Amino acid sequence: MVRSQPRVAADRALCGLVNGLASQIGAHMRHCAGKLGLTAAQGTALRELTGPMSMGELAERMSCEPSNATVVVDKLERRALIERCPHPTDRRAKRLVLTADGAALREQLLDLLSEESPLAALSEPEQRALQALLERAVTKR
Repeated sequence: MVRSQPRVAADRALCGLVNGLASQIGAHMRHCAGKLGLTAAQGTALRELTGPMSMGELAERMSCEPSNATVVVDKLERRALIERCPHPTDRRAKRLVLTADGAALREQLLDLLSEESPLAALSEPEQRALQALLERAVTKR
């Protein structure tokens, strides 16, 4: 299928905007996580750890390989922010759980991330619309 030049240019421009937004969000995470003595990857792990989950689930949410998530979790565990707990139904598996200190730090991080967010210029309805469009684009493969 041959794509028209205007369509190719529009796709390129849209990809540039999405990459620019992702870059701004990454810089914002680095800045906010740094204020709390965390790396961006550690901040991302805390943000994504919304409840007990496996290492694989966390890695998927972090958009990284499980081995990379393991390195991040090891560091968070050494700081007593995350614990590896037995899975309730699978003796071979562990679940990641925030400690009380980890949950408190996660809340601080979420507060910081909401301040001056790259998405703050969008209203709540605009943010929901953008989320719906991005979800559709990501799952349409």
